[in-house]
Amino acid sequence: MPLGCFGCNTPLRKGERLICTVCRNELPLTEYNFTDENPIDRIFYGRINVKKVNSFLFFTKNGVVKNIIHHLKYKNQQQLGSFFGLWFAQSIKERLDIDIVVPVPLHKKKLTKRGYNQVSLFGQELALHFNASYQENVLCKTANTRTLTKKSRFSRWKVNQDLYKLTNNEDVAGKTILLVDDVITTGATIEACATALNKAQNVTIYVATIAVVP
Repeated sequence: MPLGCFGCNTPLRKGERLICTVCRNELPLTEYNFTDENPIDRIFYGRINVKKVNSFLFFTKNGVVKNIIHHLKYKNQQQLGSFFGLWFAQSIKERLDIDIVVPVPLHKKKLTKRGYNQVSLFGQELALHFNASYQENVLCKTANTRTLTKKSRFSRWKVNQDLYKLTNNEDVAGKTILLVDDVITTGATIEACATALNKAQNVTIYVATIAVVP
C-alpha cells in the first residue's frame, strides 16, 4: 500500500486509498456517457466505424491525471487501472450488451520489458461490469514503434494502419466489442486497432479509455 498519493505525493490519511481526497475531488471527470454525442466521438467521424467513444478523465500536460497515468504506465502501479476501472464502471448508467473487452496491445518486447499491459486491470473491471469476457490476445502489435507524436498526422496514419493485426477473425465475428486504452491523444492508435477489428464480419465497436487529451 503506497504511503503517498499518486496524484500529489502527499501522505495518505486514514481511509484514503491510492489517491487523496483532495485529488479525488479535483479530478477532471469528463462526465460523458455512452448515449449522447461528445467531442471524442467527433475525433473519429469519417475516420473509422465505431459506435461510441467514452473517456473517464481529461488529461492535461501538468496535473494530477498525468501523474497518475505515469505511475500506472511506468511505475508498476497496476492497481490504479483497477481503481479507475471500478470507478468508471460504477458511473456507467447505460446497459450495453458487450461480448468482449479488448485492450490495445503492447508489442511483445515492450510487454516483456514492462511486465504488464497498463490497461489490463482497467479493462477487466469493465468486463466484469458488462458481464463480458476479457480477451487480451484478440489483437497483436506487429512492430515495436517509438513514439509517433513527432511525425506528421499523415505519417502517423500510414505507420499505424498496419501496426495492429487480428489474431483470429472468427473469434470476434458478430460480436460487440469494447476496445480499451489508457489515453486518447490524436486517436491514431484507436483508429488503427478499430480498423483491424473491423476486418472481422459484423462487429460493433465501442471505445473506453481512462483519459482523453481535451
